[in-house]
Amino acid sequence: MIQPITKPASVPLYVELADSLQQLVEQGTLRPGHRVPSVRRMALQRDVSISTVLQAYTVLENRGFLEARPQSGYYVRPRLSLEAPEPRMARPMAKPSYVGVSDLTAEILAHTMDPAFLSLGAACPAPSLFPAKKLARVMGSVVRNDPSLIGRYAMNWGYEPLTREIARRYLQAGATVAHDELAITIGCTEAINLALRAVTKPGDTIAVETPAYYGILQIIQSLNLRVLEIPTDSREGLCVDAFREALQQNDIKALFVVPSFQNPLGSCMPDAAKEKLYELLVEFDIPAIEDDVYGDLHFSERRPKPLKSWDRDGRVLLCSSFCKTLAPSLRVGWIAPGKYMERVRRLKFTNTLGTPVVLQKTISDFLRDGGYDHHLRSIRRAYQNQLHLFSQAVLRHFPAGTRLSRPQGGFVLWLELPNGVDTYKLYQDALNKRITIAPGALFTAKDRYKNCLRISAGIPWTDTIAQALETIGNLAKQQLGQ
Repeated sequence: MIQPITKPASVPLYVELADSLQQLVEQGTLRPGHRVPSVRRMALQRDVSISTVLQAYTVLENRGFLEARPQSGYYVRPRLSLEAPEPRMARPMAKPSYVGVSDLTAEILAHTMDPAFLSLGAACPAPSLFPAKKLARVMGSVVRNDPSLIGRYAMNWGYEPLTREIARRYLQAGATVAHDELAITIGCTEAINLALRAVTKPGDTIAVETPAYYGILQIIQSLNLRVLEIPTDSREGLCVDAFREALQQNDIKALFVVPSFQNPLGSCMPDAAKEKLYELLVEFDIPAIEDDVYGDLHFSERRPKPLKSWDRDGRVLLCSSFCKTLAPSLRVGWIAPGKYMERVRRLKFTNTLGTPVVLQKTISDFLRDGGYDHHLRSIRRAYQNQLHLFSQAVLRHFPAGTRLSRPQGGFVLWLELPNGVDTYKLYQDALNKRITIAPGALFTAKDRYKNCLRISAGIPWTDTIAQALETIGNLAKQQLGQ
């Protein structure tokens, strides 16, 4: 019989219970796929309350050890095998370069909207993952209670109840951001665009991680900026030492960085690296634009701290949105631009005047009424489970020697295939099968990543997806003559 547990002074009882169950999973006593005791039964076995067991099971869900199945109970989640090595870090870039982004990005996004194609190329989560009906009810209530919102111009920096809620959530994450330091934007894309315009002028050089999200490269291109790509590890993010060397050798005006679950690598910088990076920004007196859009999509127990947590003088411009977590189509984002606030506000006014209050109030009321954290736990479980299934399919069907990222948050995978595979040709071949992927060449300003690709696991797993991944793997093998 499982022995009752006692509570040490410094450890909550539910954490001790979670740790003991995790140990049983790691030792193989509880195996993948096995059903764990029901909440009521576990409470009796361990002589604890039902709420303690529920908290412990939630912790294990967030850690990735358990998964809840409707009407069935809790099961040990299959663990990702470690058969494939992770992608290698790119070499340093010799000198800054202007960006030339392929028109292929528009083609991929167009196919994403076409139901005739299975889109694995765009980082667009499935609509079924979001609480659309609840948000629709909230929006309906907002408009009924104040129809004049529809007729007002959106000339504002932010709806105060929403900015207060965002500030509160960042405080929980370890970053002090005052509500009046925030400006609400049309998604994270506008926030980043404003940030770049606030700290650079045409011809300036901005440092970015590599590989980099192609949307960022497009913004940089549109602003006529040059880019310097900094080597980035698929697990621990931006290589700070390589960034120091780049600063010593180049006139870099700003850094664009995604410390938490970078797209496309899924990397997450350790706190020590973030602190070291911030000190480097201070030493060379440059700002950083932080994209935190994936920060809430962590699989561990705690949300990673944003780089903004170390900001002492307002040089970190924090950008994010609810587009990946709650409501993609509402396009509600924000920026905390620090000492660049006045510049950002002027740019925001000339760019879009403001963000529609009806959208801001809808999000604010949804957050106020509760349920957002429950939704986050649900969507994180979905993304983690989908990443596991996608990863296992890649390991089964792709050529031997394929390297695979192991993100601990978000929902994208980065693959490095053997050198003989041309992923642009793979994209064309997959397109003929009505499947879209994102070839690696899109994620760089230079001639790199021809044998790499990004796959989005934002779509719930189906037999169709399983067959599609097998098809892509077979197409890659054909290029190698296998």
